[in-house]
Amino acid sequence: MNPTDEQIQGLLEALRATPTNVPLRLLLAETYLAAGQPEKAEPELKRCLQLQPENARAKLGLARACTSQGKNSVALVVLEDLVRDVEAPAQAFLLLARVALRQGLVEEAVAAYEEAKRRDETLLDEELELRLGRPEVEEQARDEETRAGARSLPELLASDDEEPSFVEGGRMRHAEEDGVDDGPASFVENPGISFSDVGGMETLKEEIRLKIILPMTNQELYQAYGKKAGGGILLYGPPGCGKTHLARATAGEVKASFVSVGLNDVLDMWIGQSEKRLHAIFEQARRAAPCVLFFDEVDALGASRSDMKRSGGRHLINQFLSELDGIGAANEGVLILAATNAPWHLDNAFRRPGRFDRVLFVPPPDQEARGEIMRLLLRDKPTEKVDRAKLAKRTGDFSGADLKAIVDLCVEEKLRAAMKSGKPVPIAGSDLLDAAKRTRATTKEWFATARNYALYANEGGLYDEILSYLGIE
Repeated sequence: MNPTDEQIQGLLEALRATPTNVPLRLLLAETYLAAGQPEKAEPELKRCLQLQPENARAKLGLARACTSQGKNSVALVVLEDLVRDVEAPAQAFLLLARVALRQGLVEEAVAAYEEAKRRDETLLDEELELRLGRPEVEEQARDEETRAGARSLPELLASDDEEPSFVEGGRMRHAEEDGVDDGPASFVENPGISFSDVGGMETLKEEIRLKIILPMTNQELYQAYGKKAGGGILLYGPPGCGKTHLARATAGEVKASFVSVGLNDVLDMWIGQSEKRLHAIFEQARRAAPCVLFFDEVDALGASRSDMKRSGGRHLINQFLSELDGIGAANEGVLILAATNAPWHLDNAFRRPGRFDRVLFVPPPDQEARGEIMRLLLRDKPTEKVDRAKLAKRTGDFSGADLKAIVDLCVEEKLRAAMKSGKPVPIAGSDLLDAAKRTRATTKEWFATARNYALYANEGGLYDEILSYLGIE
């Protein structure tokens, strides 16, 4: 067993004890990547993003893992989502430049590479410098494609009448030729949590009860008024404030199955296969009804069509809208929830009646909710002299994920102490307060962006709740 194998085994054993430890899982994924095993790194990184959807390090790692496996289209989507963040690392732009160039997107590659160098002058890539530093590169690429008898990738993506296909080696290959199926089905869960496991959010819980839970538990009464059990709710707000946890608890509240859908469950490198995957996921939810079907980061799947240059994305959105409308198959008993940190990027068609017609703002937890979240986070851990009210008062603007980061930081420090002493060391209130001082409230950056949309792009008062939360009249 070489040192890398020993390190991997050690990390796997540690993760069995703390399966939700994101830094540990990230280290395992990066070790897999360093060992040339991207196929093993990929699921670990996806799990990290399930736990922390906005983790930039995990997104960059996933893009690297996908690129190493030739999944360039998936990597491109992940990277385009990552670089929207104003604090995206320079390495993300560098990898985006490489992937975009492989996909034939020369202009996007040039812009990404220039931004990478602007953010970090030491990031120089000889191949990119050679290929992007010459104005004739794009013309040469087109000439090579013409000689190979293939159209350019942008032309291919703009075509509306082709069968699902993929460009490889200068020729068209059909998905059916290579035995490509609709992709793996999403995992159906039976959540063991309910609203009692969600700290705070009482207003949101009540909205979900009215829109989803009561129609499910009083179907005959609703049917008397011509109302079917089903529908959609869009949850939006800063990252880490419990949107996914709330969706899972909703399923547990009505004893329904739960299907969580992420970007990588839908997107596929084969043109046309993403639509098939999406249809398969809806079909799976219909078979599992009553079922809560949850879409995380839905803005990446349903971005505004007016902003798209490629028709492939528009086809996927049209498919998504058709599935929401139940065209070809009824959605009765399928409760559709979606979460986004950027509702302003979502196509307006998703908010029409019968789709995501209820849009709910999920703010950071208030002081009382923060105290309740800390109680839930600490309930199975050895503690002493913890004043949750004092801690809640000191953590204004902290998200649920930020509070969890505080607890995780203390747990890691106590584990190190316990390893030396040979016995558990309780977490004290002073430890938590000290960790809170070293933890940054991640919601402030989100509100800085959201404030501009709420002030200048607030059509129909959609973002009034943001202005109310910020105290802006």
